[in-house]
Amino acid sequence: MKNFSLAIHGGAGTLVKGMMTADLDTQYKTALQNALDKGYAILEHGGTAIEAVEKAVITLEDSPLFNAGKGSVFTANETHEMDASIMDGKTINAGAVSLITGIKNPIRLAKDVMEKSEHVFLAGIGAIEFAKANGYAIEDESYFYDEFRHQQWLEIKDSDSFQLDHSAKKDSKFGTVGAVACDQNGNIAAATSTGGMTNKKWGRIGDSPMIGAGNYANNKTCAVSCTGSGEFFIRAVVAYDVSCLMEHKNMSLKDASNEVIHNRILKIKGDGGLIAVDSKGNIAMPFNTEGMYRACKSSNGKEEISIYR
Repeated sequence: MKNFSLAIHGGAGTLVKGMMTADLDTQYKTALQNALDKGYAILEHGGTAIEAVEKAVITLEDSPLFNAGKGSVFTANETHEMDASIMDGKTINAGAVSLITGIKNPIRLAKDVMEKSEHVFLAGIGAIEFAKANGYAIEDESYFYDEFRHQQWLEIKDSDSFQLDHSAKKDSKFGTVGAVACDQNGNIAAATSTGGMTNKKWGRIGDSPMIGAGNYANNKTCAVSCTGSGEFFIRAVVAYDVSCLMEHKNMSLKDASNEVIHNRILKIKGDGGLIAVDSKGNIAMPFNTEGMYRACKSSNGKEEISIYR
């Protein structure tokens, strides 16, 4: 049996250490542990990498602690616009959705785009029509209402300011979520989901739903889920860049991930991090911010749940 593994993240850039209370620390780590356990159980019982990353991300989307699903931030219009993507490293099939509202688990919809449509990327009204055609319930806005998120928006509404999900000036929960996995057959997959930026305008889309930028998987190289300043991750095609370095420069997963996060993305002033696995079950979780909500578990005995460096 091959080594199998799972890694998850809840966003790069975290609460400044002095503002992290013991209670909040426990809440975050418990939420990460819960998602890790649910995704890893699937791998342990012979399930696929795709099933594992979907389950882990759904669990994080259901937590109000992270900026995805239930915890999504408010747009300039006081609404929620969510993005998600998923990719299967075995088949190179992928699915993505963007600018969707009322969908409890955007990652499920992204997976259905991959498996039940002939397309890769659906957005806005069309994506919602596809969801309805596939039996999705459209949740009331109250499901996504969170008092902290609303206060966060009220502080900058009617201004031209917006906040990334990893801004140091924030004083509580935030974070794009993602998962990468390698199953017992050596197949890998990646999934990413986000609520975007607080006070975002004009239908802004970040890297999370973009295959190759915020999410990528290929059995020949790696599976990657990114988090950070999306505009920079799009310009640098970060997720695919890690794969390229492995494929064309024969770099290891660790070296390729570190090169992208600690050198290439920093050169264009991008900050954030990523999680990645390869088909041997190796894991990398580099970030260049103060912290990144992250956790991983492997059949070789490795297990970690961390927030700061």
